[in-house]
Amino acid sequence: MESIDEIDLTILRHLQKNSKITAKELAQILNITISPVYERVKRLEQLGYIKEYVAILDKVLLNKSITAFCQVSMRYHNDAFFDKFEKEVMTLEEVQECYLMAGQIDFLLKINIGSLPEYHEFVKGKLARLDNVGTLNTIFVLKDIKQGHSIVI
Repeated sequence: MESIDEIDLTILRHLQKNSKITAKELAQILNITISPVYERVKRLEQLGYIKEYVAILDKVLLNKSITAFCQVSMRYHNDAFFDKFEKEVMTLEEVQECYLMAGQIDFLLKINIGSLPEYHEFVKGKLARLDNVGTLNTIFVLKDIKQGHSIVI
């Protein structure tokens, strides 16, 4: 992996805070010209340091204000069942994030929904029907205290 320097890290820090920052604005912050900033950003994208640019949406305005974390335990523990579950969960648009876990649960899913009946329909109609799902345990967020999308670098 090609190494990056402090200028690259500064660019990444600013892009994490505001992905719409321009090369011109970054050049002013870094006290260099626009062209090397543009080239560095492209290089960081090509190297995979920048995976994508996204807009963070307001879940309340979109009527998806309920956040649920669903803990999934599988009935059988072998690679084929885990691989199949991972492929199937990727098709569920309600699942915002999915993590393979170590410990008492196998997967942790983050889901934003508009109502408890909507969550019930999702679990009953989609999640519980996936192959090899054993136990589902859901916890609901009462209040968002801190949400972050930045990695400390």
